[in-house]
Amino acid sequence: MIPISKPFIGEAEKQAVMAVLDSGMLVQGPRTAQLEEKFADVCSTRFAIATSSGTTALHVSLLAYEIGPGDEVITTPFTFMASVNAILYVGAKPIFVDIEEDTFNINPYLIEAVISPRTKAILPVHLYGYPCNMAEIQKIADKHGLIIIEDACQAVGASFQNKTVGSFGTGCFSLYATKNIMAGEGGMITTSDENIAKRCRMIRNHGMQRRYYHDMLGYNFRMSDLHAAIGLVQIDRLKDFNEARKSNAAFLNTHLKSVVTPKVRPGYVHVWHQYTIRVDGERDRDAAVVKLNELGIGTGIFYPVPAYKQAHLAAAGYGDLYLPVTEHLVKEVISLPVHPQLSQQDLQVIVEGVNQL
Repeated sequence: MIPISKPFIGEAEKQAVMAVLDSGMLVQGPRTAQLEEKFADVCSTRFAIATSSGTTALHVSLLAYEIGPGDEVITTPFTFMASVNAILYVGAKPIFVDIEEDTFNINPYLIEAVISPRTKAILPVHLYGYPCNMAEIQKIADKHGLIIIEDACQAVGASFQNKTVGSFGTGCFSLYATKNIMAGEGGMITTSDENIAKRCRMIRNHGMQRRYYHDMLGYNFRMSDLHAAIGLVQIDRLKDFNEARKSNAAFLNTHLKSVVTPKVRPGYVHVWHQYTIRVDGERDRDAAVVKLNELGIGTGIFYPVPAYKQAHLAAAGYGDLYLPVTEHLVKEVISLPVHPQLSQQDLQVIVEGVNQL
């Protein structure tokens, strides 16, 4: 089976972990600080704050802006549930906006229609590694005095109009094992706002600036140096990994004929965390997945259910919401392997299998 994802773990990653174990400094030590510095540089921001996961990065960011009960946060229904759950964690209400058919991302031209006096922030998700239209989102945020918190968990290294994602507002990234670079587990917040960076650091570490002096309610959302050590090795591989993904995606775009392939608009740099095709409504998507798996091609359905139809949100009153583009696409999408460890033979097998659908 050609896997849908395959983390690269080389000798350098193994040696980095052993060095941390030998040092005895295991949690939020010098490796974490070094990774934060490198990550800020990659994202062209003044600060980066490491957390225990991409989910906690989102949670901490919302708390840092004092978003809570009574507030509304505009976001996409077509995403991994962490994007929405983080809004619920702080007691705020997610407000869903339909997506663009060609990018799978939030449609910025539908955002203003749902802004209310309770709207505090926009949380766009750069899904699959494809940046949102940040020019339009920034324009709306500036006009209405709204915060932007970017869910860039799948998009490290992506950019829009020569500006890196995670630098338009406060960025949130994941270093989970399947991401473009990984630490096994972990997250990162990027910002150029010194006060927000300070609050994020306190929130992730029990509200402390000085040890055992707690200035606010905080959490244990720290990154370990074991994870940071892996991330430090991986971040030096980011450019090569993303170039390999782009090359693999280009090959698939050129050779796949039987499905709708993803295209990239001018001014957008896609980093292909996922390569997602669409089968038209005349074909059974789930049957297509079974056929591909039988041919030895790993697949993923990201994501089969709109966020507002998940059980806990349906029970909270979202069950009658209907966003047509989202509901159409969740029935058509299939993600194919695009990761850097694919061989030319793997790519050929994928093309031949998909073109049989």
